[in-house]
Amino acid sequence: MSQSSIFNLFRKGQEYMSVWPLRKELAPLFPENRYIKATQFAIRVMPAVAVIAVLTQMAFDNYQALPQSMVIAFFALSMPLQGLFWLGKRSETRLPPSLAGWYRELHEKIISEGHALQPLKAQPRYRELAMVLNRAFKQLDDSSLERWF
Repeated sequence: MSQSSIFNLFRKGQEYMSVWPLRKELAPLFPENRYIKATQFAIRVMPAVAVIAVLTQMAFDNYQALPQSMVIAFFALSMPLQGLFWLGKRSETRLPPSLAGWYRELHEKIISEGHALQPLKAQPRYRELAMVLNRAFKQLDDSSLERWF
């Protein structure tokens, strides 16, 4: 995989993370909620863990353990990237037929309620499902969503 496509996946992962609705109704159906929360936590915490892993060895003059602490630091810094990579790959994955039907039903419901939305995709991906779910939770009332959740 080329370097530009890896960075492209990280960017898509960030976009997917911002579009996916973090709703409790979706938690049992999709792993995205767990991945997004873990990735956000890793983005906040793991740089500090990496710095602390190296600085503690230096503070205690334990330079023999510095290579191991560097490995720990690199692993800690890779955790957010792993989450973004997974989210980027997931956003580009085509929906299975059952979810594609659900995507079409939600899309039609939003359009029938009179809201504007992107055109229906023939082979939707998880990114399109996230956009439709996000729009549905923002614009449809609870009684309209009752059928699906």
